[in-house]
Amino acid sequence: MRRGWIAAAAVVVIAGCSTSEPATPVSTPPMQRNFTAGADGIGDGYFPTYGNGGYDVAGYDLKLRYNPGTGELGGTATITATATQNLSSFNLDLAGLTVSAVTVDRATARFAAARNELTITPATGIVDKTRFTAVIDYAGTPGPIGNETLGKGGWLRTEDGGFALGQPESASTWFPVNDHPSDKATFKLAMTVPDGVEAISNGVPGGSTTTAGWTTWTWTETAPLASYLSFVAIGRYRVESTTHLGKPMVIAIPESLPADGPAAKTMARTGEITDFLATQFGPYPFDAYGAVVIDDERVGYALETQSRPVYGSTFFQGGENDGVVAHELAHQWFGDSVALERWEDIWLNEGFATYAEWLWAEHGGRTTAQQIFDRQYASFDWKQTPGRPGTAGLFGEAVYIRGGMTVHALRKTIGDPAFFGLLKSWPAQYANGNATTADFIAAAEKAAGGKKLGPFFDSWLYGKTKPSPVS
Repeated sequence: MRRGWIAAAAVVVIAGCSTSEPATPVSTPPMQRNFTAGADGIGDGYFPTYGNGGYDVAGYDLKLRYNPGTGELGGTATITATATQNLSSFNLDLAGLTVSAVTVDRATARFAAARNELTITPATGIVDKTRFTAVIDYAGTPGPIGNETLGKGGWLRTEDGGFALGQPESASTWFPVNDHPSDKATFKLAMTVPDGVEAISNGVPGGSTTTAGWTTWTWTETAPLASYLSFVAIGRYRVESTTHLGKPMVIAIPESLPADGPAAKTMARTGEITDFLATQFGPYPFDAYGAVVIDDERVGYALETQSRPVYGSTFFQGGENDGVVAHELAHQWFGDSVALERWEDIWLNEGFATYAEWLWAEHGGRTTAQQIFDRQYASFDWKQTPGRPGTAGLFGEAVYIRGGMTVHALRKTIGDPAFFGLLKSWPAQYANGNATTADFIAAAEKAAGGKKLGPFFDSWLYGKTKPSPVS
């Protein structure tokens, strides 16, 4: 993300069923197993109620219909997952929408909703390591979800549609989800809206079909994504669909903005900027490219929604702005393909995306990364730490600016050959997965030929005094 202020009765599979009685049972009968409820939080120290435990989602498949005139959303979410314990019940995050029916492996399941939590109790317990499918029918009028520290995210209605967007949570406002980045999953969406209105989302476009005044738009993201990186934008857009290096490129500009204005001109550079970043970070990690601009004063930020970043139009009020594009596209490697295991480590996302802006500016001949570092180093408030930002500082200057300075200081400490090797080996090693700061430190030490970097990272990520300068 870049803020504007910065420039789902289970059919249980049981082995050993037989009409004879073997001397040693092949497996414990299900009635003898200890089934327990999955946790109603995934265990993140910053957001204990986010996500859920006891299972791992493989994929979300949403078939939805939205009526802009009434603001009503409804449909079905099919969730494939694998139990990570013997489950008697499990939770999904769902805010402000009403569930009418649930099945687990085609058997009717009981359910209850309270405080943005949907608790599902299958007809039979789900055995650890068993894959299962939950189908949830739901409907309602979606809206935003508030975070007492970070403000609103989620579904926002507009005159001609609506959009779902936000960090650190937003997905639970429009579909049942394990809403934490540590549980990444594939994502499919078929969104039906009135004719004349587009519905744009992540991944590869599957085209549209029209029936009786309604059009269904389909999108598929086959690389697992963190839930907050899913999005939908519904409204009247000028949509340009092309290809770039053999992959679909979809760029959507609201009809409310000029076709040749600064937003459109900036978005047209998406392929160029992505190609430069690929020279720094390795091959682009996804099957589609693109961008969406939201013309709404409530969106004063840009977000690295997977394969297709979303930009608030405020970024282009002063003219073209390729820096924000470099930032959000860098996230496709740092934050999307390699996602957070816990929110405390968000500097791994934002520090590298900030540094990508510096590299892009240097590439364009406007300045150098060293010059940008020097300016920031001279004026920064070092009491703010990126390694432990706290929830209030999750999107603060320390995470972005000091995070970027940490990346540059690492470059100067280990040298360019090791550093630029790390910029490619790190996203390759953890592609489509999750990682922590400790993982990154280990990777940096390996790239540096075994050099111990603990004191360096202690100073730059956690220290509250000015670190020694680099040049």
